[in-house]
Amino acid sequence: MIPVFRPSMDAQETNEVKGVLESGWIGLGPKTEEFEKALEVYLGNKHIITTNSATAALHLALIVAGVTEGDEVISPSLTFVSTNHVILYQKATPVFCDVDPETLCADPKDVIKKITSKTKAIIVVHYGGHAVDMDPILMAARKKNIMVIEDAAHALGGKYKGKMLGTIGDFGCFSFHAVKAVAMGDGGAIFTKSKKTAAMLKAYRWMGISKDTWKRQGAKKYSWQYDVQYVGYKYHTNDILSAIGLVQLGKLPQVMKRKWEIFNRYNKAFSRVNWLKIPVQKSYTTHALHNYCIKTEHRDALSSYLADQKISTTVHYEPNHFYPIYKKYAKKLPVTEKLYNEILLLPFYYGLSDQEIDYIIEKVKSFKP
Repeated sequence: MIPVFRPSMDAQETNEVKGVLESGWIGLGPKTEEFEKALEVYLGNKHIITTNSATAALHLALIVAGVTEGDEVISPSLTFVSTNHVILYQKATPVFCDVDPETLCADPKDVIKKITSKTKAIIVVHYGGHAVDMDPILMAARKKNIMVIEDAAHALGGKYKGKMLGTIGDFGCFSFHAVKAVAMGDGGAIFTKSKKTAAMLKAYRWMGISKDTWKRQGAKKYSWQYDVQYVGYKYHTNDILSAIGLVQLGKLPQVMKRKWEIFNRYNKAFSRVNWLKIPVQKSYTTHALHNYCIKTEHRDALSSYLADQKISTTVHYEPNHFYPIYKKYAKKLPVTEKLYNEILLLPFYYGLSDQEIDYIIEKVKSFKP
C-alpha cells in the first residue's frame, strides 16, 4: 500500500541520535535548548518552549491563559480530539464553531457570533496547513480580553499575510508527531511573545520546578535544590527527540519544495475532474502543506476503490461533537457536518516518488462515480 503519510529520515538522524546516546545525557538538556533556539530562528520570533506533544502544548496554553471551570473556549469540531480534550482537562466548556467550506478552517463569522461573557479563549486550527483568517478573530478577541491560541499542529512553515503561523495569537502550538513535516516520532512546542510567560511555561512543563536538571548541572553547591512554583506536569521533551528535530528542521525547506511539486501536480491533474474539488489557497496564506484534502460526494466509494488499487486514504477528521463524550456540547454545524461526508486525504509526503504520484493520479481519474 502507498500510505497517506510517511516520515523521511536517513543517516543524518541516526548519527545525531547516536551522538546523544554516547554523550551520556539523553533527557531534557543541551540538544533541547539548541532545538528551541533553532525554532525561534526559523519562526523569527521568541519564545519557544518544547514539550512532549502538541496536546501538552495546548494544555499548557489553556493553563497559562487562566482557563478554568465555568469558562467557555470556542474551538472547531473538525479537528483532532486533542484540540478539545484539553478544554475538558481544565473543566471548561467547549463551544464548537463551524468551518469555512473552502479552507476547512474556523469560520471567523461563526467564531465571533459564539463569543459570550463566559468566553475565556478561542482556539483556531490551521487545518491542513492553510491559515485561518486571523484578523477578524483577533480584533474581536482583543475587544473582550479573550486569549487566542493557534493550534498550528499542521502549520509549521505556513504564513498568514506574511506572518509565520503559530506566532500571531497569544500562543501557538506545534506538533512534531511522526506524520508532520518535522517528524520526531512525537513532540511539540509552544510559542509566546512574553519572556515572563515563557518562564511559567518552562516550569509548568517540568512539574512546576523552577530549574530543570540540566540547568542545575555545574552549580558549585546545592545543585539538588530548586523551588516548586506550580502544580506542573511532566510535559517536557528530551535530547534524543530534539536531535532528530534539529536534523528535520534543517531539511524542512527541501521537504516543502518537494511537497509544493506534488501539490501542484495533483492540482493540475484533478482541476478538470468534475466530481471532485481540489484544495484552495486563499490570497492571505502561504500554505504549510500538511495534507492534500479533496472533497467529493463519492468519498466512501472512492476510498474503497483506491484501497483496492493499493492506495491508502483517510479522513481528517470525524467531527468531535459526533463522539459520545462531546454530545452534551453538540450544536448544529451545517458546514462541518456536510463536508465531513466529502473530505478525503490522498497520499502526500516528501518521499512520494514520481511514479507513485502518476499512479495515484491515474487511479483517481479512472474512478467511475
